Amino acid sequence: MNSVHFGVTVPQIKRPWVAAADAAQSFEAQGFDSIWVCDHFYGPQSPQLPILEAWSMVSALAAITKRVEIGTLVTPAGMRNPAQLGKIIATADNIAGGRVIAGLGAGWMPREFTDFDTPFLSTGERLAQLAETVELLKRMWGEEEEISYSGRYVKTENVVCQPKPPRQVPILIGGAGEKVTLKLAAQEADIWNNLAAHHPVLEHKIDVLKRHCDTVGRDFGEIRPSQQCLVTIARTAEEAGPMADRAQKIFGGHMGDPKGPIAITGTPDQCCEAIQKHVEMGCTMLVMEFFGKDTVEPAALFAEEVLPQFH
Repeated sequence: MNSVHFGVTVPQIKRPWVAAADAAQSFEAQGFDSIWVCDHFYGPQSPQLPILEAWSMVSALAAITKRVEIGTLVTPAGMRNPAQLGKIIATADNIAGGRVIAGLGAGWMPREFTDFDTPFLSTGERLAQLAETVELLKRMWGEEEEISYSGRYVKTENVVCQPKPPRQVPILIGGAGEKVTLKLAAQEADIWNNLAAHHPVLEHKIDVLKRHCDTVGRDFGEIRPSQQCLVTIARTAEEAGPMADRAQKIFGGHMGDPKGPIAITGTPDQCCEAIQKHVEMGCTMLVMEFFGKDTVEPAALFAEEVLPQFH
């Protein structure tokens, strides 16, 4: 079977730092390839939900792990000053020793912009802001000593980023918009991530990405398609069935269809079959959220029974 990159999200909303730290160290020990945090200033359901800030978490996770890559799914480009963001990511990657993945997107929650005195622009403007931010970050992490940039939404004058990241930071662009986001991914991304809500149409989105690569003259093989997804795994079909029902009830379509044709649901063998379907579509990276109160337990079963089939 083809090699697949397996990422896992760490607990972050309504969970203390110690829970995230313990889970991250467990996931690394279990053999997963990467760990991920969401980048929101507020819990998506309510501003009152406690949530730890993403890049502070990435730096802390970098300090307590040794091997796994660490990424954000995803950082809204306009939520922070873009040059400052470039410095933050470079610092986190120095702490990690070259293991950070910069996950970027356009954002969608107005209050986590406006409550922090940052304008929440229209969708088209936020996507243009994302494109300019990607261009600036690549230059900040490159060989130039000072960078001046004059875009419509991103402006810098003689900004310096030292020390540079230890490696060329992979850029993940997340989103499913077919006209703009996927075209930007075709032009600039090392990884493109399909949102969980669009999991059932993954194959179609990959086809759109391929067409954009043809249009912009980029080799599709340079981009790794990735899928954010819920994983509902149990040792027996009798256990897995009710879990999928509960997941569907709790998440609705927000995390995809846990009972859909390519859902990673069921016994380890069933999960392997679903993952192989992803590989055949061209998707060789998964950013997974394990269903259950204690995510370390289903992750351990996945690591024991599924990971060896694809590594």
